[in-house]
Amino acid sequence: MAQALLEMRGITKTFPGVKALDNVNLTVEEGEIHAIVGENGAGKSTLMNVLSGVYPYGSYEGEIFFDGQECRFMNIKDSEHLGIVIIHQELALVPYLSIGENMFLGNEQLGFGGINWDLTYQNAEKHMREVGLNESARTLIKDIGVGKQQLVEIAKALAKNVRLLILDEPTSSLNDEDSLNLLNLLKKFREERGITSIMISHKLNEIAYVADKITILRDGSTIETLDNRGEGVSEPRIIRGMVGREMVDRFPARVPDIGEKALEIAHWTVYHPLYTERKVVDDVSISVRRGEVVGIAGLIGAGRTELCQSVFGRVYGTRISGTIKKDGQEIELNSAADAIARGFAYITEDRKGDGLVLTNSISHNITLSRLELVSQRGVIDKDREQQAAEDYREKLSIRTPDVEQFVGNLSGGNQQKVLVGKWMFAQPDIMMLDEPTRGVDVGAKYEIYSIINRLVGEGKAVLMISSELPELLGMCDRIYVMVEGRIVGELPRAEASQEIIMDMIMQASKGAQTTWAS
Repeated sequence: MAQALLEMRGITKTFPGVKALDNVNLTVEEGEIHAIVGENGAGKSTLMNVLSGVYPYGSYEGEIFFDGQECRFMNIKDSEHLGIVIIHQELALVPYLSIGENMFLGNEQLGFGGINWDLTYQNAEKHMREVGLNESARTLIKDIGVGKQQLVEIAKALAKNVRLLILDEPTSSLNDEDSLNLLNLLKKFREERGITSIMISHKLNEIAYVADKITILRDGSTIETLDNRGEGVSEPRIIRGMVGREMVDRFPARVPDIGEKALEIAHWTVYHPLYTERKVVDDVSISVRRGEVVGIAGLIGAGRTELCQSVFGRVYGTRISGTIKKDGQEIELNSAADAIARGFAYITEDRKGDGLVLTNSISHNITLSRLELVSQRGVIDKDREQQAAEDYREKLSIRTPDVEQFVGNLSGGNQQKVLVGKWMFAQPDIMMLDEPTRGVDVGAKYEIYSIINRLVGEGKAVLMISSELPELLGMCDRIYVMVEGRIVGELPRAEASQEIIMDMIMQASKGAQTTWAS
């Protein structure tokens, strides 16, 4: 029997008005990949923050044992000293520093008279090669993609002599290829170096692929630990443990009632705001009808986000050309305020950076898009603001003690619902959703899908970007396929499949001359 490397016993953690963890127990054996799953708000990230010292000893109840010794970490430095390294969902890298500088930030390679830069870059490249990263250690973080940045974080952990690697949603921003590479890297470290890993993820197919054991949390408590070796554990079995019930359908049923064209974008071309000779959206023409959900499929960097942001009041891009029609009438949208006034909403993929004010209340965030609706003579009516927020709290099942709770204290799924509520409050006709369920658990996804169905049932038009093909196939009436800024195909729901969409993308990426169409 393998030796227990980590034991967490009776961990209880309380925030004002919320018990985030309630007597949680976790045992992780040496040399295994241990997954922690649960709905948003189940306590997964909180538990890992307790383990890594983000929440110091004394701020929680319970005991932590590592290698048989009780640990009382007061900060991250204490846990890293024993080889426990956490990689958060929001990567902690400094964009304008080099890879080498980032890898040894706070762990500087010292020489006579200061930092030994030759040793810094030499050691950085040694660990970079171990994770399959072949860049120069002098390359700036801002000049590499998100997948490579994730590898930098893992190389950084290796430089700290990691024994227990904790990864919080490590593939949430990665495409399928980069995700698979990262999962295989965890397996390689387990086999070749004996590194133990704890992985938090909402992507159950990845959990089933990589994990030896799976611990399920629900409402801050440990439900069960499943052994995924041998025959393995099915996704429906994991979901039952997470939500406490069977989920027969991952996508709510909807009978389409599609009306007239609400949005027509014609010959839309956008250039990069800094590299002004680089075309990021190339002569795109698409349409969305009332009562219709239209998806845009494509790899990261295809130009999907740039398309929506440039349409939404030209908040992205330069040298923009083309036309926008709403309900058959050509319109000009020169700012986000113009777009909101004309009935457009854009739900960003980056809810924490661009979508929400984390240090403000739920009520303020929900009404922020149309403050005039809760104001009188330029002064916000707090009673009207609170009532509006309460309405959306009930409509969207936002789990919170009250609407004056800071958004930053909510789980990812509840933050996403607040963001959706913010734009529903703006009373739009056309909603552009950019990765609307990123970092959201399977139960909260279903709730967001139900909200989308409700919106189109009211006659709104929805344009939806998603990197998860099953999501597009399960929700959309039509799907456009986008590659390198161009639309290369359009498929009705009945003719779309993952294989056809990926084949379109691969053919177009190879420079094929064929333009696919239904």
